[in-house]
This record gives sequence, C-alpha cells and structure tokens, in this order.
Amino acid sequence: MHSVVSRSLKVFATTLSAALLALSTPALAAAAPPPGPCANHQAPPPPVDTSEKPAPGKQLPPPLAVPAQPVGGPRMAECGLITPDGALNPPDGNTAASWVVQDLDSGAIVAAKDPHARQRPASLIKTLLALVVVTQLQPQQVIVATKEDAEQECTCVGLAAGGQYTVDQLLHGLLMHSGNDVAHAFATALGGVDTTVAKMNATAAKIGALDTRAATPSGLDGPGMSTSAYDLSLIFHYAMKQPEFASVVATKNFEIPAAGGKPAIPIFNDNKLLGVYPGFLGGKTGFTDDARHTYVGAAQRQGKRLAVVMLRAEQKPTKVVDQAAKLLDYGFALEEDRAAPVGRITYQAPAATAANGDPSVAADGGTGNSGTSAAAAKDDPFGVTGWIITLVVFLIIVGGFVVGHQRKKATR
Repeated sequence: MHSVVSRSLKVFATTLSAALLALSTPALAAAAPPPGPCANHQAPPPPVDTSEKPAPGKQLPPPLAVPAQPVGGPRMAECGLITPDGALNPPDGNTAASWVVQDLDSGAIVAAKDPHARQRPASLIKTLLALVVVTQLQPQQVIVATKEDAEQECTCVGLAAGGQYTVDQLLHGLLMHSGNDVAHAFATALGGVDTTVAKMNATAAKIGALDTRAATPSGLDGPGMSTSAYDLSLIFHYAMKQPEFASVVATKNFEIPAAGGKPAIPIFNDNKLLGVYPGFLGGKTGFTDDARHTYVGAAQRQGKRLAVVMLRAEQKPTKVVDQAAKLLDYGFALEEDRAAPVGRITYQAPAATAANGDPSVAADGGTGNSGTSAAAAKDDPFGVTGWIITLVVFLIIVGGFVVGHQRKKATR
C-alpha cells in the first residue's frame, strides 16, 4: 500500500509542477531580452545632404545614451513588428521604418514597429515646441515678428516683419500649417534659438522622451537631431492633455488677422484626415530630405481614442495619410478584440513636474496607477495568480481522490 500511495503522490507532484511551469512560461518568454540591437538603435541613418554638418568650430554631438531598460516595457526593445500574441499583422503597404499605435487614454501601446529606433522627426518636433509654448507663454501675449523670423526657410505662413501676433494665432500657424517662420518667432520670444532648443530638450528629458534631441525649433535637420516613434507618441500623448494644443490640431480653418502691412493670412490644416477619417481628432505632418515623411494623428471611435506615429515613410504606393488611416483601423480592431497591449506610454517625471501643464499627468503615463496599465489589467481580470491557486486546489482534490481510491483498492 505504501508503494502505491508513494507512486500516486509522485504522479501528483509531477503533474502539479508541469502545470505551474506551463502557466509561468508565457510570462517569462514575454520578458526575454531581444537577441541583439535593432537597426538605428543609437542614431538615425546617415544624412543624405549637408544639413547636419556642424557650424565651423563646433563638433557633431555624440549619439544619445541608450537606456539599459527600454522605456515603455520589455517588448519595446524588440525589432520589427511588435503585435499581441495571436494577432494578425497590420495591413500591407505601410512604408514607415518605425511606427507606434497607442491608446491615448490608458497609455497602452497597441502595436508597434521598431518603436525605439532612432529617426528624425522633421516638423513633428513642433509638437515639442508647442509644449514649451503652452506652458511658458500666455495665449493672448503679443509677439512682434522680426525680419529674421519672416525670412526663415519655408514652409512658412507668411509672417510680416514688425507684425504683431498673439501666441494663440501663431500656435495655429505652427501646428496647422507647420510654419517655420512661426517656429522662429516663438524661439525669439522664448529667449533665442539656442535657449529654446535647450528648453525643448529639457522638456523631452523631463517627461521621459530619452531618444529625443532637438537641433532646431522647426524640425529642419541639424547636428544631433534624433527621436523615435515611441518618444513622439509619448510627446503627443502629453500634448493632447493640454486643452490649447488639442483644440488647435483639431481646427480645420483659421485666419491670422492682417498685420505689418500684409493682408490676413488664411490657414488650412495640413492633416488631410481631418474631416475625412471618422472621429479624427487632429495631428501633425512633417518632411525633410533626411527624415523623409513623418506623421502623427489621432481618432476616436466608440469611446476609444487611438493615435498613430509614423517615421521615415514614403508617399508610394499610397499616401502616408492613407497608410496612417489603415494603422488606425488596425488599432481599433485590436482594441475591439481586447488584445493585450505590447507596452505602455510611461512618463519618467514625477507628477509634480506636470503642474505647469496638466496636474493629472503622473509618472504612470496618465492612468493614475503605478503598476500595470488599465488596458493591460482588463485583459485578465481573474489574474494569473488566481488561475494558479484554482489549479493547485483542483489538483489537491484530484490527488486526494486518487490516494483514497488506491488505499481502498489495497485493503480489498
């Protein structure tokens, strides 16, 4: 009888160990380190022109340090497509070298491709400049455009030297039409180009955009310019919490009043999904020869707000905005299927640093929780621990039944 019971207990222990290992293995596999560094994990691809050549007497800045732990979760260090387990791949035809689809409310990253690869932002860096503007300048503050502001390399809205404009008017020109003359006017008002770039980089570092270094206020390429799809998703997530920013990017038409001897300036939003894609909330476009096409846009559907960032994209075989629309559709489909997030937007700064912008923005990415994001928590409300406990109890009962049955059989 003793040998029968011993064998039964050994079988029970083996079964229990195997079950516990099966439950724990997926979690361990998800956290496994990537096989090696991804392309452009330290710096963007080499420039195609001389726009990033340092000024005489200055050195090219070294690449930004790569964090030991990827910001946003372990999977953010992976190369190539990063999608939920079992999910279909995104639609064909997307040309972006890097992209991220995020939930603007929970901070969950729905899917991504090379999210921390270092790329160039082009005019998407104006979202970072706008963050500095809305936290340091008042909407009705008047800025007088200088001759240097008016003579910037365009795209420009057409500011007149000596013209008087409010911050709010200029913000529309900055975000709707990507005015480089407006970016320079803001830089002048904020203390000069070098000071403004330093403020932009300090803001990026403060909120945890560790792949980002602005070289110019406008997004024109310059020495050391760097960002990533993850960082621009984080910056846009933060910016959309600022009411003034969110209102401007959602504006389709605007007019800057006549000033400095020039007539009124009509402004039309460059983001072609506005008014076309259902529930579109606004965004930003960009292009330089080195950065190629860059894009950020957000939309709302059935109470869900998603945003997409695309870097180093091309206008063929389809327009970048159409590629972005398909990524948004893909993200909404994953959300509808309650797919598990692959990462999350994580602010590195303490909540106190957000006081000038949105005091509700905390170090947890705006969810109010210091642990798993709300999107991740909803996927398994019972939890892995609950299932393990249930299985253990079940196996103990089965084991007891087997031992009892063997004892009865042995006494017959």
